[in-house]
Amino acid sequence: MQEVTTGLRFPEGPIAMADGSIVLVEIERQTLSRVQPNGAIEVIAELGGGPNGAAVGPDGAVYVCNNGGFKWQQNNGILAPAGTPEDYSGGRIERVELDTGRFEVLYRECDGQPLNGPNDIVFDAHGGMWFTDLGKTCDRYKDLGFIYYAKADGSHISQQLGHRETPNGIGLSPDGCKLYFAETITGRVWAYDITAPGELDQTSGQLLAGLPGFQLFDSLAVDAGGNVCVATLINGGITIISPDGESVEHLPTGDIFTTNICFGGEDLCTAYITLSGTGRLVTTRWPRPGLELNYLPR
Repeated sequence: MQEVTTGLRFPEGPIAMADGSIVLVEIERQTLSRVQPNGAIEVIAELGGGPNGAAVGPDGAVYVCNNGGFKWQQNNGILAPAGTPEDYSGGRIERVELDTGRFEVLYRECDGQPLNGPNDIVFDAHGGMWFTDLGKTCDRYKDLGFIYYAKADGSHISQQLGHRETPNGIGLSPDGCKLYFAETITGRVWAYDITAPGELDQTSGQLLAGLPGFQLFDSLAVDAGGNVCVATLINGGITIISPDGESVEHLPTGDIFTTNICFGGEDLCTAYITLSGTGRLVTTRWPRPGLELNYLPR
């Protein structure tokens, strides 16, 4: 692996742009930022709260899952989230214009229920976004998590799955017919059938893979062959799960807070991985191309 840059403040949500830069969030810094190929870091927008997952939408803007903020702790050079802060600002979905940094809030609730901790996001071919709400953890209780679908123009949001345990990474199969999501605390990846744009068969859930021991899952990306590549915490690395769940591989990275992976380069065989605990973005050649996104970064 080669280091692209360091000094990031808990980076997540990387997006490989056409010009070779990487747009990502810095959760502790509360920004949407851009990392240039030479490692220079530029702030695109100061969003506040806790910007988490990010994806390019059909209009070329970046849509951000904002979890509302974390408490933070740093031990032995490792930065880590540590619960919900007193200035928690509420979960929301935000739209950011890359050229100006202007942003707006699209969603704060669904059917009268607040979004508590939006985490990761993926766009389908119909222009809608699937996103997870991991919930928030407080001193004496924590929220259950949810899966939502919403339109990019702010006109519609619907709950598609509820009462999940810390749903985090989310992605689509190459044919767009299956939704994958990872649960952090259980270390499991689930697959559900998509029956129509923005609609899941709630009875179709299948456990794609579960990890033994104390290993946690974060965000994910899917490659062109349908393999689900999940950032793995504690046993820091990327876990690669075949579409049938029969094969599970692990690529170690050396950071217990390995949180995200995305694919870029002309052949989509360059992987970019966020090592959030140590504030680094690294890159490596991948043996298979990543799945081309429905809306290509410009």
